[in-house]
Amino acid sequence: MQDRNPQSPTPQPATPQAAAADVAPAAPSAPGGRLNRRMLGKLLVIAAVMFGFGFAMVPIYRAICEFTGVGLMTQRDAEAERFARNTQVDTSRTIVIEFDANARGAAWQFKPALSSMKVHPGELVTIDYELVNTQPRQVAGQAIPSYVPLQSTQYFRKLECFCFKQQALGANETRRFPVVFVVDPQLPKEIDTITLSYTFFEVAGQAASGAPDKGGT
Repeated sequence: MQDRNPQSPTPQPATPQAAAADVAPAAPSAPGGRLNRRMLGKLLVIAAVMFGFGFAMVPIYRAICEFTGVGLMTQRDAEAERFARNTQVDTSRTIVIEFDANARGAAWQFKPALSSMKVHPGELVTIDYELVNTQPRQVAGQAIPSYVPLQSTQYFRKLECFCFKQQALGANETRRFPVVFVVDPQLPKEIDTITLSYTFFEVAGQAASGAPDKGGT
Protein backbone atom coordinates (compact mmCIF):
# COMPACT_ATOMS: atom_id res chain seq x y z
CA MET A 1 0.00 0.00 0.00
CA GLN A 2 1.13 3.46 -0.73
CA ASP A 3 1.58 5.86 2.13
CA ARG A 4 -1.16 8.47 1.88
CA ASN A 5 0.79 11.07 3.94
CA PRO A 6 3.12 12.86 1.58
CA GLN A 7 6.45 13.79 3.02
CA SER A 8 7.07 17.50 3.75
CA PRO A 9 9.56 19.11 1.47
CA THR A 10 13.04 19.25 2.82
CA PRO A 11 13.91 22.89 3.70
CA GLN A 12 16.63 24.34 1.59
CA PRO A 13 19.52 26.14 3.33
CA ALA A 14 19.51 29.92 2.99
CA THR A 15 22.02 31.34 0.65
CA PRO A 16 24.44 34.01 1.95
CA GLN A 17 22.77 36.57 -0.30
CA ALA A 18 19.32 35.87 1.13
CA ALA A 19 20.60 35.99 4.71
CA ALA A 20 22.21 39.31 4.08
CA ALA A 21 18.96 40.65 2.60
CA ASP A 22 17.07 39.56 5.72
CA VAL A 23 19.34 41.44 8.14
CA ALA A 24 20.13 44.49 6.01
CA PRO A 25 18.68 47.67 7.59
CA ALA A 26 16.19 49.80 5.71
CA ALA A 27 17.57 52.77 3.83
CA PRO A 28 17.68 55.70 6.28
CA SER A 29 15.54 58.76 5.59
CA ALA A 30 17.02 62.25 5.65
CA PRO A 31 15.66 63.86 8.85
CA GLY A 32 18.51 66.34 8.88
CA GLY A 33 17.44 67.77 5.54
CA ARG A 34 13.83 68.20 6.64
CA LEU A 35 14.96 69.82 9.92
CA ASN A 36 17.16 72.29 8.07
CA ARG A 37 14.31 73.24 5.74
CA ARG A 38 11.96 73.80 8.68
CA MET A 39 14.56 75.91 10.49
CA LEU A 40 15.20 77.99 7.37
CA GLY A 41 11.47 78.59 7.01
CA LYS A 42 11.19 79.75 10.62
CA LEU A 43 14.15 82.11 10.24
CA LEU A 44 12.62 83.65 7.12
CA VAL A 45 9.33 84.23 8.95
CA ILE A 46 11.15 85.84 11.91
CA ALA A 47 13.16 88.10 9.58
CA ALA A 48 9.96 89.19 7.79
CA VAL A 49 8.23 89.96 11.10
CA MET A 50 11.19 91.99 12.37
CA PHE A 51 11.40 93.91 9.11
CA GLY A 52 7.71 94.77 9.31
CA PHE A 53 8.01 95.68 13.00
CA GLY A 54 10.70 98.23 12.18
CA PHE A 55 8.30 100.10 9.90
CA ALA A 56 5.46 99.74 12.41
CA MET A 57 7.48 101.43 15.18
CA VAL A 58 7.05 104.91 13.65
CA PRO A 59 3.23 105.02 13.73
CA ILE A 60 3.24 103.20 17.11
CA TYR A 61 5.57 105.88 18.54
CA ARG A 62 3.35 108.64 17.16
CA ALA A 63 0.25 107.00 18.61
CA ILE A 64 1.89 106.74 22.04
CA CYS A 65 2.87 110.42 21.93
CA GLU A 66 -0.67 111.42 20.99
CA PHE A 67 -2.19 109.21 23.69
CA THR A 68 0.10 110.44 26.48
CA GLY A 69 0.20 114.06 25.31
CA VAL A 70 4.00 114.17 25.07
CA GLY A 71 3.85 115.41 21.49
CA LEU A 72 1.34 118.11 22.42
CA MET A 73 3.50 119.38 25.30
CA THR A 74 6.45 120.00 22.98
CA GLN A 75 4.46 121.73 20.22
CA ARG A 76 4.31 125.50 19.90
CA ASP A 77 1.06 127.02 21.17
CA ALA A 78 -0.04 129.05 18.14
CA GLU A 79 -2.67 130.94 20.16
CA ALA A 80 -0.57 131.71 23.24
CA GLU A 81 0.72 135.09 22.02
CA ARG A 82 -2.76 136.33 21.10
CA PHE A 83 -4.07 134.96 24.40
CA ALA A 84 -1.41 136.86 26.38
CA ARG A 85 -2.19 140.16 24.60
CA ASN A 86 -5.92 139.89 25.24
CA THR A 87 -5.92 138.57 28.80
CA GLN A 88 -6.42 140.71 31.87
CA VAL A 89 -3.95 140.28 34.73
CA ASP A 90 -5.69 139.05 37.88
CA THR A 91 -3.78 140.95 40.58
CA SER A 92 -6.10 139.62 43.27
CA ARG A 93 -4.59 136.18 42.99
CA THR A 94 -1.00 134.90 43.32
CA ILE A 95 0.33 131.59 42.00
CA VAL A 96 3.66 130.07 43.04
CA ILE A 97 5.55 128.57 40.09
CA GLU A 98 8.27 126.08 41.02
CA PHE A 99 10.97 125.25 38.47
CA ASP A 100 12.77 121.94 38.17
CA ALA A 101 15.31 120.46 35.73
CA ASN A 102 16.58 116.93 35.11
CA ALA A 103 19.10 115.57 32.61
CA ARG A 104 19.29 112.03 31.30
CA GLY A 105 22.84 110.99 30.48
CA ALA A 106 26.25 112.36 31.41
CA ALA A 107 26.36 114.94 28.62
CA TRP A 108 24.33 117.69 30.29
CA GLN A 109 24.28 120.07 33.25
CA PHE A 110 20.81 121.56 33.39
CA LYS A 111 19.20 123.97 35.87
CA PRO A 112 16.72 126.88 36.12
CA ALA A 113 17.89 130.38 36.99
CA LEU A 114 15.37 130.46 39.87
CA SER A 115 13.85 127.68 41.93
CA SER A 116 10.48 129.46 42.18
CA MET A 117 8.64 132.73 41.65
CA LYS A 118 5.25 134.27 42.39
CA VAL A 119 3.10 135.37 39.46
CA HIS A 120 -0.40 136.69 38.82
CA PRO A 121 -2.69 134.84 36.40
CA GLY A 122 -2.61 136.63 33.04
CA GLU A 123 0.87 138.07 33.70
CA LEU A 124 3.57 137.55 31.06
CA VAL A 125 6.56 135.90 32.75
CA THR A 126 10.08 134.87 31.67
CA ILE A 127 12.34 132.30 33.31
CA ASP A 128 15.77 131.22 32.03
CA TYR A 129 17.14 127.68 31.99
CA GLU A 130 20.88 127.06 31.72
CA LEU A 131 22.14 124.08 29.73
CA VAL A 132 25.79 122.97 29.63
CA ASN A 133 27.22 120.38 27.25
CA THR A 134 30.04 118.79 29.25
CA GLN A 135 31.27 116.65 26.35
CA PRO A 136 34.17 117.51 23.98
CA ARG A 137 31.80 117.02 21.03
CA GLN A 138 28.59 118.48 19.69
CA VAL A 139 25.49 116.94 21.27
CA ALA A 140 21.79 117.30 20.45
CA GLY A 141 18.90 116.85 22.84
CA GLN A 142 15.18 117.32 23.40
CA ALA A 143 13.51 118.76 26.50
CA ILE A 144 10.21 117.24 27.65
CA PRO A 145 8.10 119.34 30.04
CA SER A 146 5.78 118.06 32.75
CA TYR A 147 3.42 119.81 35.16
CA VAL A 148 2.26 119.19 38.71
CA PRO A 149 -0.59 119.04 39.30
CA LEU A 150 -1.39 117.51 35.93
CA GLN A 151 -4.66 119.44 35.84
CA SER A 152 -2.67 122.69 35.47
CA THR A 153 -1.17 121.66 32.11
CA GLN A 154 -3.90 123.20 29.96
CA TYR A 155 -3.70 126.51 31.88
CA PHE A 156 0.07 126.93 31.46
CA ARG A 157 0.48 128.75 28.13
CA LYS A 158 4.04 129.02 26.73
CA LEU A 159 4.87 131.65 24.10
CA GLU A 160 8.55 130.71 23.84
CA CYS A 161 10.31 127.54 24.93
CA PHE A 162 13.46 125.62 24.02
CA CYS A 163 11.32 122.47 24.25
CA PHE A 164 9.55 123.33 20.98
CA LYS A 165 12.38 121.67 19.04
CA GLN A 166 15.64 119.80 19.47
CA GLN A 167 18.68 121.77 20.59
CA ALA A 168 22.28 121.17 19.52
CA LEU A 169 25.17 122.46 21.62
CA GLY A 170 28.81 122.57 20.59
CA ALA A 171 31.62 120.99 22.57
CA ASN A 172 31.66 122.31 26.18
CA GLU A 173 29.14 125.01 25.22
CA THR A 174 26.91 126.78 27.79
CA ARG A 175 23.57 128.27 26.72
CA ARG A 176 20.69 130.04 28.47
CA PHE A 177 17.22 129.50 27.11
CA PRO A 178 14.26 131.73 28.03
CA VAL A 179 10.83 130.27 28.70
CA VAL A 180 8.06 132.84 28.26
CA PHE A 181 4.68 131.88 29.64
CA VAL A 182 1.38 133.07 31.05
CA VAL A 183 -0.96 131.32 33.48
CA ASP A 184 -4.57 131.29 32.35
CA PRO A 185 -6.80 133.18 34.86
CA GLN A 186 -9.28 130.30 34.46
CA LEU A 187 -6.92 128.11 36.50
CA PRO A 188 -9.07 126.34 39.15
CA LYS A 189 -9.18 128.26 42.44
CA GLU A 190 -7.92 125.31 44.45
CA ILE A 191 -4.58 125.35 42.57
CA ASP A 192 -2.14 127.83 44.07
CA THR A 193 1.17 126.12 43.16
CA ILE A 194 2.38 124.77 39.81
CA THR A 195 5.63 122.86 39.29
CA LEU A 196 7.16 123.14 35.82
CA SER A 197 9.74 120.41 35.30
CA TYR A 198 11.90 119.74 32.25
CA THR A 199 13.77 116.53 31.50
CA PHE A 200 16.48 116.85 28.87
CA PHE A 201 17.27 113.75 26.81
CA GLU A 202 20.15 113.25 24.40
CA VAL A 203 19.00 112.52 20.84
CA ALA A 204 21.41 109.94 19.43
CA GLY A 205 22.58 110.43 15.85
CA GLN A 206 21.34 114.02 15.56
CA ALA A 207 24.36 116.00 16.77
CA ALA A 208 26.45 115.50 13.65
CA SER A 209 23.81 116.92 11.34
CA GLY A 210 21.98 119.36 13.60
CA ALA A 211 23.29 122.92 13.70
CA PRO A 212 23.03 124.67 17.08
CA ASP A 213 19.79 126.59 17.53
CA LYS A 214 20.38 130.31 18.11
CA GLY A 215 17.32 130.67 20.34
CA GLY A 216 19.48 130.59 23.48
CA THR A 217 22.27 132.86 24.62
